[in-house]
Amino acid sequence: MSAVNSFGSKDTLKVGDASYEVFRIDQVPGHEKLPFSLKVLLENLLRTEDGANITAEHISAIGDWVPTAEPDTEIQFTPSRVVMQDFTGVPCIVDLATMREAVSALGGDPAKINPLAPAELVIDHSVIADLFGTENALQRNVEIEYERNGERYQFLRWGQTAFDDFKVVPPGTGIVHQVNIEYLARVTYTREVGGVLRAYPDTCVGTDSHTTMVNGLGVLGWGVGGIEAEAAMLGQPVSMLIPKVVGFKLSGSIPPGVTATDVVLTITEMVRKHGVVGKFVEFYGEGVGQVPLANRATIGNMSPEFGSTAAMFPIDDVTLDYLRFTGRSDEQVALVEAYSKLQKLWHDPAQEPEFSEYLELDLSTVVPSISGPKRPQDRVELSVAKETFVRDLADYATQDLSRVDAAVEDTFPASDPIGFTPQDENSAHEVSHSHVSHAPGDLSKPTRVETPAGESYTLDHGAVAVAAITSCTNTSNPSVMLAAGLLARNANKLGLKAKPWVKTTLAPGSKVVTDYYAKAGLTDDLEALGFYTVGYGCTVCIGNTGPLIDEVSAAINENDLAVTAVLSGNRNFEGRISPDVKMNYLASPPLVIAYALAGSMNFDFEVDPLGQDSQGNDVFLKDIWPDAAEVQATIDSSIDTGMFTHQYSSVFEGDERWRSLPTPTGPTFEWDAQSTYVRKPPYFEGMTLETTPVSDITGARVLAKLGDSVTTDHISPAGNIKADSPAGRYLDEHGVDRKDYNSYGSRRGNHEVMIRGTFANIRLKNQLLDGVEGGYTRDFTREGGPQSFIYDASENYQAAGTPLVIFGGKEYGSGSSRDWAAKGTSLLGVKAVIVESFERIHRSNLIGMGVVPLQFPAGESWASLGLDGTEIVSIAGIEELNSGSTPKTVRVTAEPSESSAPGKSTITFDAVVRIDTPGEADYYRNGGILQYVLRSLV
Repeated sequence: MSAVNSFGSKDTLKVGDASYEVFRIDQVPGHEKLPFSLKVLLENLLRTEDGANITAEHISAIGDWVPTAEPDTEIQFTPSRVVMQDFTGVPCIVDLATMREAVSALGGDPAKINPLAPAELVIDHSVIADLFGTENALQRNVEIEYERNGERYQFLRWGQTAFDDFKVVPPGTGIVHQVNIEYLARVTYTREVGGVLRAYPDTCVGTDSHTTMVNGLGVLGWGVGGIEAEAAMLGQPVSMLIPKVVGFKLSGSIPPGVTATDVVLTITEMVRKHGVVGKFVEFYGEGVGQVPLANRATIGNMSPEFGSTAAMFPIDDVTLDYLRFTGRSDEQVALVEAYSKLQKLWHDPAQEPEFSEYLELDLSTVVPSISGPKRPQDRVELSVAKETFVRDLADYATQDLSRVDAAVEDTFPASDPIGFTPQDENSAHEVSHSHVSHAPGDLSKPTRVETPAGESYTLDHGAVAVAAITSCTNTSNPSVMLAAGLLARNANKLGLKAKPWVKTTLAPGSKVVTDYYAKAGLTDDLEALGFYTVGYGCTVCIGNTGPLIDEVSAAINENDLAVTAVLSGNRNFEGRISPDVKMNYLASPPLVIAYALAGSMNFDFEVDPLGQDSQGNDVFLKDIWPDAAEVQATIDSSIDTGMFTHQYSSVFEGDERWRSLPTPTGPTFEWDAQSTYVRKPPYFEGMTLETTPVSDITGARVLAKLGDSVTTDHISPAGNIKADSPAGRYLDEHGVDRKDYNSYGSRRGNHEVMIRGTFANIRLKNQLLDGVEGGYTRDFTREGGPQSFIYDASENYQAAGTPLVIFGGKEYGSGSSRDWAAKGTSLLGVKAVIVESFERIHRSNLIGMGVVPLQFPAGESWASLGLDGTEIVSIAGIEELNSGSTPKTVRVTAEPSESSAPGKSTITFDAVVRIDTPGEADYYRNGGILQYVLRSLV
């Protein structure tokens, strides 16, 4: 129970027959002007006030919040619960298991390592779309998933029995964020504390950046690294500054032909341009009531793409309707309404809170859009998508005009955008020759492809090799999912087909989607175009695309074709979707199908026909695009509450495969020395109860010199493991066949694989090397600093006792909340990362692993300072942390080395220390957050 009640805020709320203890925010002066999200934080502090970590001054600081002031007050936020997915959840449970042993070694009680906040893990990141386009794709992909991941799943089942308050949603159920909004989220949470039933806002942190999807439901939550989530599970509050809140006013309504995806891509571009890193975004105004809950969730989901910590919608009748619709009890809905109104958390468009900054969007101005070819914020209006693709292609395509087949050129002139000439469907050979995917004239590289069936077609730059309805963002939204189904029906009626080179996949966010597709009679139409369900999980969006069509992959790699992927996802970073695909585009589910029919990004939907009907008439996208009223009517007639209650009635039980997994027992885990999936990590080796003073860094070398927008995918890829990489070599040495490598994401319980996979993205550009892509660096332990794998160089540096630093640009560490991006950086021997700016989660993850995050002086970069990465780097001033204070800057000295250019001189500058709160300083002094938690528990 809260030991202190400085504001006399404790009260009782009666709802029906139940009484709840509540902490009223209206007892705090200044509460009435606060944005919704800060009211939630205010209640959190009132309820957890203890006079030490959380004081009356902290509570008053929220009441006295000055919207325009720079954040400078640290608070301790205690989330109601923790949500995880399996890629990040497995290492969390590995760490907790390791901590149990470490606590015993330090003389403590291992039972103390137990979730104090409820934790739920959904297995959704492991299914790979190995099979597609066939009736048995789903069944076989799940079978293969269990074959590959049985070890990990056994480990998670052990965790479910060994730890209290930890539940696992088995594979094949849905995507964590959809399961969260449809089932796990309570909006108003209840828990018995000291024999009293207490009600308070549902809040959460999650080990996935898209945890913010639940913001659409009025639940404050965001993604954190796995290490922060572990600390939260063990009762540690999340240390944060009271943030700025950007008010985003919505007005108008979405015009016909425009989807929720188009809205979210527009908002992403606007907000990213405005700059919201470290801030909350909150939607307000009359237009909010016009936004369906599913669209709110779609918008909230993309918060990490905006760069914001959270993207909140308030609670209103739309929220309550959704809770009823998805099968929440009448008692729960009544509690949410009564509690939200009591606490002034209920949306009143007439009451405008104060915000730090303001943005506005008239929804009627949104137009159909896609984003690409490599960042979610790079929005392209669909009307100019073709010309934008042509412009961008020059950065990706190579040309070899000597190879152009004259016959191909004559038959399919480069000016023909797609070269599609329909034939009678019985003349298969002619049909196969008529399919072609052409690039613009100057770059065109037509490549003849023969299929095993003896047919052929021509591929070129820009061919759509992957068309995937995938990811949490859109597969939870019936408006875009049913629009895709209706478009498929219309296309199928007119005899249109997906092009034969396209890998077509459908991965619903939950089984409810399958139910409503069946009820609406759209399953057969989707399957007729190749969109068979491949799994209930992230699939293509996380990089679990699986192999492309064999002959397509061969043609791409033999001829260095710049092909494309179109996915309804939220991430399109380089090297993420498929190693064969250079250009990736985000689009709404109906547009994903449209691009599968078009077969190329070099396509203008307004002027280029998708094909012809049986009468030989050209068919354009506008001819098959479903009417908004029809989409809504289909939603109304094909989705019902019974679908949700049925699918979630036994959500934690799993199928026969899950239940029959042999499961270890006991409070500590029995590590298998032969395992290539789950190994005991080295974080606590040699750890003592006393901290070791932090020291300045001397004689460091630069491991990587990187540019702007380096994502956590670049630092720690989740997808494919290459055979000739250090991770591939490790698996070979441990007897793993190449076909069983699985992905980096699935091997996150094995630090040996993950260290070798750090900075191993095939598209990483380490500018210590000229024109080289991939996980390479210069190894200055060897004469002349030859090219080497980053892992191999790191081993040599660590053997020589040489510390390492990373140089980077703007937005370093954007993207997924991938704790392995920080863990791997630390285990490679990197002591400091010096960049122009950080994304929030990665900066805090680095501190959590004992790596100091530094920024170049404002307006400066490694390039402007004249740093080339060959220098010997020393950093002075870090030791000031030992006195209990945090220096604002440290002195960096970069001296020329034997590898530097002749005449190079020493460069010095003051780097800004990005340890932003006293709590973060404590973590750094302890060598990391887990060490801090361990010491505090013992």
